[in-house]
Amino acid sequence: MLQLRDLPTPAILDKFVQRYPDADVTAVVTFLHLLRAGTDLSFALDAYLQQHALLQGRWWVLILLMRESSNTAAPSVLADKAGVSRATMTGLIDGLERDGLVERVPDPEDRRRLAIQLTAAGQAKLDEVMPDYYRRVRQLMQPLSESERKVFIELLDKIQAGASSLSAPL
Repeated sequence: MLQLRDLPTPAILDKFVQRYPDADVTAVVTFLHLLRAGTDLSFALDAYLQQHALLQGRWWVLILLMRESSNTAAPSVLADKAGVSRATMTGLIDGLERDGLVERVPDPEDRRRLAIQLTAAGQAKLDEVMPDYYRRVRQLMQPLSESERKVFIELLDKIQAGASSLSAPL
């Protein structure tokens, strides 16, 4: 993923506005700051998880399984919840199974189907990672008060609701 490290100056943005008069400079600046923050956070999370021999995709699968009452879910359900293709989910599951963190088990209702179950080793991996992860997230968010966090979530929800406008066909 490309990481935008050099945000445009007001002078650079003015140059773009001269060429593209419909540009809303404050909207562009806000969007670029949001994009950069998201990218920086994603890179930082990757670096943290690598210290635990994990990648984000695999970590999220473990978390999704732990959220289930039986620590078990169908691969298609995991793919839907993670927002990835079934083929991508199969690759994530293959790696987790190879490391002993999940196992494929027959579906009790239909033996032709398989479910994915978090193993004791998978739970142990989460137990190793999550306490420090939560401490780091608390430290990251500490500059924001509880009320600022609530407002921030509301603002992000508004932006997320309009995200499809960025990818909508012309």
